[in-house]
Amino acid sequence: MMKRLLQMKCFACIKCCSKDVKSVDADLAGFADVKVNDNMNKGKSFSSQRANVAHSFTFRELAVATQNFKDVNLIGEGGFGSVYKGRLESGKVVAVKQLNLNGLQGNQEFIVEVLMLSLLRHSNLVTLIGYCTDGDQRLLVYEYMPLGSLENHLFDLEPDQEPLDWHTRLKIAVGAARGLEYLHCIANPPVIYRDLKSSNILLDNDFKPKLSDFGLAKLGPVGDNTHVSTRVMGTYGYCAPDYAMSGKLTTKSDIYSFGVVLLELITGRRAIDTTKKPGEQNLVAWSRPFLKDRKKFIKLVDPMLQGRFSMRSVHHVVAVTAMCLQEQANVRPLIGDIVVALEYLASQAETFENHKSLTTVDSQPSPSKQDEDHTRDLST
Repeated sequence: MMKRLLQMKCFACIKCCSKDVKSVDADLAGFADVKVNDNMNKGKSFSSQRANVAHSFTFRELAVATQNFKDVNLIGEGGFGSVYKGRLESGKVVAVKQLNLNGLQGNQEFIVEVLMLSLLRHSNLVTLIGYCTDGDQRLLVYEYMPLGSLENHLFDLEPDQEPLDWHTRLKIAVGAARGLEYLHCIANPPVIYRDLKSSNILLDNDFKPKLSDFGLAKLGPVGDNTHVSTRVMGTYGYCAPDYAMSGKLTTKSDIYSFGVVLLELITGRRAIDTTKKPGEQNLVAWSRPFLKDRKKFIKLVDPMLQGRFSMRSVHHVVAVTAMCLQEQANVRPLIGDIVVALEYLASQAETFENHKSLTTVDSQPSPSKQDEDHTRDLST
């Protein structure tokens, strides 16, 4: 695998970090056999197609692009390091992620992310433009997403910031689900994202979502294998309980995380919020009593929506969420079924907004039989 990469000259870092690369060779061994199964390229391996060409930048180029990583250009920060807005010499605006050498994302995750985003292409996955491996520097250059992450529009809003309306929330859920569907159903072998959360869902000017940060992604099980055994990684509050307890990773682990994101979209609450009183700090645990009682679904809804939604739509989105959050992995729905259900519900929400004045929840009709059938299909 590594010999093949050297021939392809994919990464300058492979030449200067042989010790680090050797330690990750086992994790990357399957990538040469990754295939795509879309209608246009069925059965073709990624190596036989034109992958995304990630440009190799010098550290100087990226320092100039970000004005020497000025604080005024800082747009994000986490355990992995910092993200800066920059402008390349060509004039293109980009996001530059500078990895903290002592942070949570090491050389292994860096290589995995470059590989993943070079091989996988979808409109709901963020585009990798390039990377830098000068000396011990590790930087990634992405397309710039002007509206930032989903969490910026759900939590701790500024006084003059408009909350996301119901249709936009469903639109974001559909896009994120489509990205996940590509990873689970089109990539062959499937890719398990393993770090789905609101801060990793980026938004363009039209609130179109793109999944980002693929450093923890893993190739899924193939053949008769039912899971991938690995050390538990991810973010507390989003991690599936079955995976956290056993280390057995499946695509259904991502489905649980997606359910947590859906719950955040419905409630406007963080997955983990230590500022809330005991009993309400863990979103999933707090929501369980409401998810089990259809009459209490309304108590989950973000008060910032001020009743501007269809109660019918809320009932079905909550039902989909509850299915994703099942503690037993095998009873969680497939991502393809989730996409179908959410696309339908999003289209209904758009119709509601376009053809009906916004009304309070008291005036909303109960779910129709047609709507119930769409949701019920997920559990069959």
